[in-house]
Amino acid sequence: MTKTKIYKILSYCIATVWIANGLFCKVLNLVPRHEQIVARILGDDYSRPLTILIGLSEIIMAVWILSAYKTRLNAIAQMAVVGTMNTLEFMFVPDLLLWGKLNSMFAFIFIIVVYSNEFYLNKKQFK
Repeated sequence: MTKTKIYKILSYCIATVWIANGLFCKVLNLVPRHEQIVARILGDDYSRPLTILIGLSEIIMAVWILSAYKTRLNAIAQMAVVGTMNTLEFMFVPDLLLWGKLNSMFAFIFIIVVYSNEFYLNKKQFK
């Protein structure tokens, strides 16, 4: 399998992660724990609308990935968002995370996948 094909498959997989977390977990509230995390970090008063906004932002991230527009900037944005979000969750709400503090390991793996996909597999960056 070529690097280009692997890059495309991984890009679709990464976009799927963003859509699943944004649409299903946050916007549709199929995983209420996400709203609880937002409530604990940002406060109860607006936790539902903020959770929806975060979910919509994640869906927009997926669309951005699929558009292949400014892929390097997109990868950097993804890594920054995942790193920041998981640092905050690790510090403030580890008890609400699916795997507790071990979530940070999965976030790190996701960051490595995003990085590798963009900076090693994306042939367009060298043109």
